[in-house]
Amino acid sequence: MSGREQSYVNQAFDTNWVAPVGANVDSFEKQVSQFTNVKYAAALSSGTSALHLALKLCGVEKGDFVVCQSLTFVATANVIMYEGGQPIFVDSEEETWGMDPELLEKAIVHCISLEKKPKAIIPVHLYGMPVKMREILAVAKKYRIPVIEDAAEALGSSIDGKMCGSLGDYGVISFNGNKIITTSGGGMLLSNNLRKIEKVKFWATQARDNAPHYQHSEVGYNYRMSNILAGIGRGQMEVLDERIQQRRANFDFYKQSLQGIEGISFLKEQKGSKSNRWLTIMVVDPKHTPNGVTREDIRIALDRENIESRPLWKPMHMQPLFEKSPYFGKGIAMKLFKNGLCLPSGSNLTEQERQRVSDVIKGLFARER
Repeated sequence: MSGREQSYVNQAFDTNWVAPVGANVDSFEKQVSQFTNVKYAAALSSGTSALHLALKLCGVEKGDFVVCQSLTFVATANVIMYEGGQPIFVDSEEETWGMDPELLEKAIVHCISLEKKPKAIIPVHLYGMPVKMREILAVAKKYRIPVIEDAAEALGSSIDGKMCGSLGDYGVISFNGNKIITTSGGGMLLSNNLRKIEKVKFWATQARDNAPHYQHSEVGYNYRMSNILAGIGRGQMEVLDERIQQRRANFDFYKQSLQGIEGISFLKEQKGSKSNRWLTIMVVDPKHTPNGVTREDIRIALDRENIESRPLWKPMHMQPLFEKSPYFGKGIAMKLFKNGLCLPSGSNLTEQERQRVSDVIKGLFARER
């Protein structure tokens, strides 16, 4: 927390607007719209709810195909199941770890051969790194399929100066407790189409019709963000640029500190792209590390010192939940899951804490030489 959030939360209490409406909600939506340069926004209870309602805007129904990135958090795929859809998983490419545009087209052609063109495409800016949106959007335009841009982890990341979340037909942001800024729990759906955003706000408030009594003609959801949480978001937006600098500083430190170790690498930004470096990811190639040190060796060494690190997301096509879903890939996501490690990356990490992480890793390799 920045310390600035409390004043906005107090406003919610002082005005007695604590429900999912109020000045904080309106202002928070406006802040995020202005930051991302997207005309309209709907503040919701989570990034997951934003993904779900984006799929409804795309008309996804039972049995429909939706092309989804395999290397992602499960929420990206879960929402397809909410509507009874069928995920079609696509592997990552090596340069950004995002959806492979060539495999995306192969997946679409396959679906069309079954006379079921996908209703939507969901690429993910993984760990804050922008995916190859130019190529993905070109494929989507060729087959006239809407793109739901999962920028849950990428607020503040950009491609050619354009913010992630503003490039697809719909953009999704998450403000979960682990994101670069947080409302403790929350999300936002972005669109340049006012009618679509108004529809989302309608669905998100239990689809209550315009009547003096409670009348409902459609299925609705309790997905709107509260005025209190939006107050936290307003304070967080004021320090977003600072948080991005802090996360990027974490990455720069780890890269500089560990780059001399053979077999360790870090994901590079592509030309024109800027990552918020939400998490710093280290890839460990045991074919080249001293004595074949693995990702898991490093994770365990850190854990012994009470330092938490984690493997990358386990690809969706490898999950028991989705084992029967179609997958188009070359094994990149599986390789990243096997060799990738998320290092401590909090905005409040001190230089001493980062150094401690580095010392444990260096110490492990020193013992292996």
